[in-house]
Amino acid sequence: MHKIILGSEEWCGFPGLGLPSIKARVDSGAKTSALHAINIMPFQKEGETWVKFDINPIQKNQKTIIHCEAKLVDKRIVKSSSGYREQRFVIQTELKIGEDSWIAEVTLTNRDSMGFRMLLGREAMSGRILVDPEQKY
Repeated sequence: MHKIILGSEEWCGFPGLGLPSIKARVDSGAKTSALHAINIMPFQKEGETWVKFDINPIQKNQKTIIHCEAKLVDKRIVKSSSGYREQRFVIQTELKIGEDSWIAEVTLTNRDSMGFRMLLGREAMSGRILVDPEQKY
């Protein structure tokens, strides 16, 4: 299987969420991937738990909002880089980088204070990606 070479920052897309591209920090130190989401609300759909949430895909831009919904896979306690623990909703969705796409698990959290709207972690990259920290996009 060929591996994609990514830089420290990349454009990721989430076709299943209607999100064509979002800037991500590639972080091999993080286990799970995290996507910026606000107004996260669980709801029932055909007997299953789903979550509705909004994404501001552009940093420092509150006007552009994408309304998303996805099936809930799990709720997990995640420890942030600052050591803060929070419970996050976990979804599975299609992740697209360049011409390649696959299903990845992503946690939903408010990343307003972070430099990137998305963090691409080890689990989503495993077996598919090599990171060249000197490269970008």
